[in-house]
Formats: sequence, C-alpha cells, structure tokens
Amino acid sequence: MKLQEIKKLTADSINVAVPASKSILSRALILAAFTEGDTLLHAGRYGEDTRDMLSCLRALGFAVEELPEGLLVHGVREIPNSCAALNVGSAGTAARFLTAVLALRGGDYTLYASPQMERRPMDMLTALEAYGVRIEYLGAHGHFPFRMQSTGISAQKISIDTQSSTQYASGLMLAAAVGSLPLTISFPGGRSSYIAMTGALIEAFGGKVTQNENEITVNPISVAPKEYATESDVSAACYFYALSLLLRTKVCVKNIHRKSLQGDTRFLSLLEDAGVLLESNPEGILADGSSIENFCGFDLNMQEFSDQALTVAALAPFASSPTRIRGIAHIRKQECDRINAIVENLTALGVPSSATEDEIYIEPAPVRGGTVKSFGDHRVAMAFALIGLKTGNLFIENPSCVRKTFDNYFEILDELTR
Repeated sequence: MKLQEIKKLTADSINVAVPASKSILSRALILAAFTEGDTLLHAGRYGEDTRDMLSCLRALGFAVEELPEGLLVHGVREIPNSCAALNVGSAGTAARFLTAVLALRGGDYTLYASPQMERRPMDMLTALEAYGVRIEYLGAHGHFPFRMQSTGISAQKISIDTQSSTQYASGLMLAAAVGSLPLTISFPGGRSSYIAMTGALIEAFGGKVTQNENEITVNPISVAPKEYATESDVSAACYFYALSLLLRTKVCVKNIHRKSLQGDTRFLSLLEDAGVLLESNPEGILADGSSIENFCGFDLNMQEFSDQALTVAALAPFASSPTRIRGIAHIRKQECDRINAIVENLTALGVPSSATEDEIYIEPAPVRGGTVKSFGDHRVAMAFALIGLKTGNLFIENPSCVRKTFDNYFEILDELTR
C-alpha cells in the first residue's frame, strides 16, 4: 500500500500555480471538436480526466495537437468515425458529455470506463432510451460499459433530472450547441451548478443560450472561434486558499480571478466571511489570513459548490465551534461516497463527526496522527492533506489518485514543506 507522508507546514506566504479547469477545458474540447474550424485552447497543465477526453476524441477520429501553447483542435461538424469504441476512464465529464453528444448526433458506439466509473450510476441512459436511443448494457443496468446505437434525436425538448448530477443537463446543452437545430432542456431536479458555466462557454463559442427558470434553450454554434483561454482550476486552488485560514498565512494562486465561470469561487466568499482578506492583482487572488486568531465553525448549504465540502470538513476540526454542512446528498454518488469518506476519516483521526443522508456534523477536536483512506478519490486525498499540513504525522493512502485532475499536487506540497 503506497502512502504519502504529509509534513507540517509553516510558511509566511505561499505562491503556487494549479492546472487548467477540467470543467471548462472538457466543455471547450467538445465545442471545438464538433464545430467546423480550428481552435487553439490555451490550457496550461491538465490531468488524467482531460487526457481521457482527448483519447476519446481521437478514437472518434478528431485531430487534436498538443502544443506548448495549448491544445489545437481541428473541428469538423460530422463525426469522422461514427462507429467507435471509447474508454472514458474515470472522467465523469467525458462520460456524460460524450454520451449526450453522440446520442443526439447518432452512430454506433461502445463505451467503456474504469472500475471506479463503472460503479457510478449513469441516470442519463434511461432518459436517452425514452427518446429512442438503444442501450445494450454490457454490465450492470444503468452503468458502464454499454453499447449505444442511435439514429439521432429529433426532439425539440428534452427533460433531464439534475438532482444527482448537473453534468447531464450540461451534456445535453453541449450536444445542442454542436447540433443543427435549437433544443430546449428542462431540468426539474433544481440543481443548477455548472449549468451557467456551460451556457457561458457555449456563448463564448458563438452559440446562444436562453434560460427561463429550470428550462434552457440552446441555439447551435456556426463556426468555432480561433482561440479560447481556459481559466485555472478554482477547485484545485481552494485547497491552497484554505491554508490562509488554517495556517494564518498569505496565499496567492496564479491565474485565479473573481470574475470566473467556476462556482467554487463561493469558497473564497466563505473564507472572506471567516476574516480572510482577499486582494485581486494581475497575477491572481491573494488571500491573507495572517491576522486571524481563530475562526468559527461553518453552517451552510453547499449544494451548489459541493466539491469544497471536503475542504470545509478539513477545516472543521480546527474551528472554535461545530460545523454543519448541508445539501450534499449527491456527493455520495461521486468518485466514492464522499460523506462516508469524511466521517470515517475524521473519526479515525479522533474528530467526532456524524452524518445523515445529506448533511455532516463535525465537532472541533485535537487531531491525532494516522492514515487517511483516499478511497481512490482525488478530492478526498487533496482535502485531507490539509489536515496533515496543519498537524504533521499524517499519511495519505493511494496518493496517485490525484492525477485525475492535479498530477503534481503532492510534489507542490513537498516543495512547500522543505
């Protein structure tokens, strides 16, 4: 069993760079590939999820060049290979976005995934079957792997439940953007995180998006833009910004700005409410927690920025009062059951915590050393490493899982603790 030792960190200031936003880059790759014209995506560093998306696009016959300045996508409107086998790995964005696009465009595709992704339900498949798409399950019903045969979907309106994942609605929006006719998507589940990001990307690529409450109409893109600059990943940046509060230090993450398409910027507001001073400059956002003596626990609904529930849970043991995180039932169905991962790991470290179906309660407590189970989930590994940076004497199991989105995360931590 491979472990990563996390050493205690004491630093007056931290200045780091994080990879490109996987969420933005995956959407941009779809829009660029399936639209006529060449587009240079300025991307910086990226992780396994993006490499899995690139592998799938190439299996479909699309040409993508990896250049020093970014990814040059040679887009074509017709899918070069409409009969293909794809492996999405553990990339949820590739799994959901490509499934939606290929179903609407038509073809015969067999989609495989990693064992981790095979365990995650694909509720979208049932919805697609209702619109005439034929799904042959090669394993468990409603899961990867499967064969999908479609003659295209001509419906002008499609309804998809977003309660378990907003990526389903985003996938259909992207499919409409690279299609030939307008499409209205209804999402009665209520959750809207990342849907605004998808709409903004579509409009940046020349499409048109109109929203009326839980219903969105997308008009297709005609010609792809020549280039697009991808933001750095706010989700990845938040682990470092959390250190401003946890270690009473100054943290700057390059190419992170308040005017962002990413919903996790709400975590910065959470830090600000706790007393962290935020300053925007040309390099990025500087978070200054050096004057904070202590901070109160959190009581908030994190439904719309739930990727940071683990980060808040890592801060909670060091707060002056209990923390309650609500509205996060859907994170039980992500790379692992993240609610269970939080409670099991905190309990093992001596921190009293409990959970219901959709919320977690954490009491402040001294943290003892030990080993954190990552459950193969990149966000579990990255978030719990923060506790180690505060206390030392902590080990992360299976640290390589962070390669999914941030392959040099622990290398950066090692540099910071030298």
